[in-house]
Amino acid sequence: MTWVTWRQYRYQGALAAALFAALAVVLLFTGLHAAHVWHSALTGCAKNGTCASLAGSGLSLSSPAFLTLVVATSAVPLLPGLFWGAPMVAGELEAGTHQFAWTQSITRRRWLAVRAGWLLLAAAVLAGAVSAVVTWWSGPDNALNADAFQVNRFDITGIVPAGYAVFAMALGICAGALLRRTLPALAVTLAGFTGLRALTALWLRLHYMTPVTVYYKLTAIFTPAGSYLGISQGWVGPNGQPPVAGPGNYGFGGEPVPAVCEKFMSGLKPNPLPCLMAHGYRGYVTYQPASRFWAFQGIETGIFVVLAAILLAVTFWVLKRRDA
Repeated sequence: MTWVTWRQYRYQGALAAALFAALAVVLLFTGLHAAHVWHSALTGCAKNGTCASLAGSGLSLSSPAFLTLVVATSAVPLLPGLFWGAPMVAGELEAGTHQFAWTQSITRRRWLAVRAGWLLLAAAVLAGAVSAVVTWWSGPDNALNADAFQVNRFDITGIVPAGYAVFAMALGICAGALLRRTLPALAVTLAGFTGLRALTALWLRLHYMTPVTVYYKLTAIFTPAGSYLGISQGWVGPNGQPPVAGPGNYGFGGEPVPAVCEKFMSGLKPNPLPCLMAHGYRGYVTYQPASRFWAFQGIETGIFVVLAAILLAVTFWVLKRRDA
């Protein structure tokens, strides 16, 4: 079965390897240039004592075209699931070749285990290799902008792309076994993978661990250190609740101004902050600290791998019960 799997997917594997090599060459040269620019900027600001303001200096480490290319690698974990996983069972059922494959000395379980095992491994290796190159390339940019937790940065670096790839492959295989048609399996794989990725990035990831909330004076500016994941910010009253706007419905800094401080919103330079602080108002930031980056990577990877295992178990159950 291993030899048959290799014969069937060798051209697709060669194409994937060639595309990865091309990507690696491009990112190698641009990454070395970005690292040189970054280290030169660090050397210069260290002499002038201005490194604290380096992030807002407008320093550019790479062109927008290469940044777009790097962001586009977020699709890499999905592609093996679409083009290898979805047709793996569905293609056999459509062509009728399953009647030959499943009536030989090799059982359905072994047929599925060997073929799915090699494809899962290939998808994980491909996504992991791309992620390794992208993680290295993103080092200077993450150091400059402190955005390692942001969408289209967290999702394409570290170990999570390998977890995504395993899930996408398992989803494609399961969809093909259930639907028995390649095109519907492709559609389900694309929709399911995209939907779960969006749900994870926009909601689930924020709650992997209990967030940290820091309160501070309204006249001070508090920014969490490093590449933190922001959840919410604003100001609250002495009761811990957000302020409620008075009859004038004034707003200041995106927050309503309570009635007791509305008189300070008139004039050319409205400044209700002294009034707000005198009445016990304070600012807050709720976030996930940068130190949790790798913990979140592990949690998210584990979630997608567990989901993949469930999908594969469903596939084994379906094929075992289905008549050849």
